Amino acid sequence: MAQNLAPARLRSLDVFRGLTVAAMILVNNPGDWGHIYAPLEHATWNGCTPTDLIFPFFLFIVGVSIVYAMETKKADPSQHKKLMINVFRRALIIMFLGWFLSGYPHFNLHVIRIPGVLVRIGIVFGICGTIYLNTTRKTQLYLFWIFLVSYYLIMTLVPVPGFGPANLQPETNLGAWLDRTLIGEAHLWKESKIWDPEGLLGTIPACGTTLFGILIGTWLKRKDKDESTKIAWMFATGLGAVIAGLLWDLAFPINKALWTSSYVLYAGGLATLGLALFYWIIDVHGYNRFTKPFVVYGVNAIFVFCFSALLVRTLNLIHVTDKNIVVSKYIYDTVFKPHFSPINASLAWAICFNLMFMGILWIMYNRKIFIKV
Repeated sequence: MAQNLAPARLRSLDVFRGLTVAAMILVNNPGDWGHIYAPLEHATWNGCTPTDLIFPFFLFIVGVSIVYAMETKKADPSQHKKLMINVFRRALIIMFLGWFLSGYPHFNLHVIRIPGVLVRIGIVFGICGTIYLNTTRKTQLYLFWIFLVSYYLIMTLVPVPGFGPANLQPETNLGAWLDRTLIGEAHLWKESKIWDPEGLLGTIPACGTTLFGILIGTWLKRKDKDESTKIAWMFATGLGAVIAGLLWDLAFPINKALWTSSYVLYAGGLATLGLALFYWIIDVHGYNRFTKPFVVYGVNAIFVFCFSALLVRTLNLIHVTDKNIVVSKYIYDTVFKPHFSPINASLAWAICFNLMFMGILWIMYNRKIFIKV
């Protein structure tokens, strides 16, 4: 539904969220999947490209947002029941949006993908929202490390049924086995069919990413610290997490598909550094002339993510009759390919796609249309 934007917001958080979502749409919509610049692709397995940082950045932002949305009401026990209902309602809506997008347009329940980006966001939001409302900051810090260490021990020590000792290979790690056993191959990521980058077991460290955001959000909201102290500690925490992630990478490789504990620290550290920089520039010093293009993305993040996916799939249903090709390919072949090299044509399509949505979101923002779940 459309509703008025809350009057008091952390503008740097909206900018960071908007930049993250715009980047997500950019990498999800190249003109040609065979021609993509390396930074705009995921790492083949171990390692981390800029593209691999987009999803953990978003989950980190979810954590910070939980604090800014719930902190005041959390202090009032009479509000807890209502807050819990809202957390579960939002979590379920986000998950159902994920399943809707996965099934659209044919909704073949026999092969619909059950895990997914929105499904993971919904599950993690539900779990971490519950944790935030019912625990102290110290408990949240303990749980953060429990999630990361326990996941490391599970993935590196527990034997994989039918395959032998624990391993971190795509098809034979414990998470892949669990997904095939409990979900079934027909309902996993269609590109692999036997493992899923948003699988069940990886939800544990993904919750760690959002708890990282909750801890940083709680620090930002403290009233007993001045802005300089907050920013200095955020930079120190972010740098420390990046270093810790790189060190843990030696034993538990940074890997987005497995969402390894080292990846949580590395990506969470970079997210903290990014938010600290935006906070210092935008909210502390008030330099915000450049921010509106990202804010318009940030305040309607879930809407634009879903709408962009629906638009792409809808365009792939419409054929140009005399050419017998889908309309999106026809536009790409006639407008972009003749004027650019293959890789630049692919990038130009993605950029134009982003600019189109920015125009739509700009109009929505000016008319105070903010679609929430």
